[in-house]
Amino acid sequence: MDMDTDMDTEKPTQLVEYETMLLGRHFIMTARAKGDEGFLDSSSYVLLSRLRIQGPMSLRLLSEAFGLDVSTLNRKTAALQRDGLLERIPDDEGGIARKFRLTAEGERRLDHERSATVNGLEKVLEDWSAEDVARFADYLLRFNRRVEDLVGRPWPRVGDANAGDDAD
Repeated sequence: MDMDTDMDTEKPTQLVEYETMLLGRHFIMTARAKGDEGFLDSSSYVLLSRLRIQGPMSLRLLSEAFGLDVSTLNRKTAALQRDGLLERIPDDEGGIARKFRLTAEGERRLDHERSATVNGLEKVLEDWSAEDVARFADYLLRFNRRVEDLVGRPWPRVGDANAGDDAD
């Protein structure tokens, strides 16, 4: 595809598509290049991050949040339990369903991964001004919130009313 000839000159959406594809690739490559054998795969990182900010969730709630079927999440949560990163706890609302929450090791691994990611981003953005970084973050927030609105799956953020007590 020749992006110059296929691009709408008023709104270069193809450039956004291409750059977001590369952004995803760069984050994957960064995680693997760290040389840390214990790095979290991206789906584990996202799932643990969601539980951290929202607090304990059942498989049904996770299914609704991620738009994935329960069997997929059951396999993923089982693997995270085997790795000692998640534990099942009783539903505090008295239901028969169990909820998942991060273990101390899950918290530690997520903190380690997030720290390594932030350090990598700091290297990438080292010659950007604080204002440019803030503007970039604002654009990413605007983009992500619009995606969430379109798919009907808002993602809690620190400071949101719907974020759990465990948000940091």
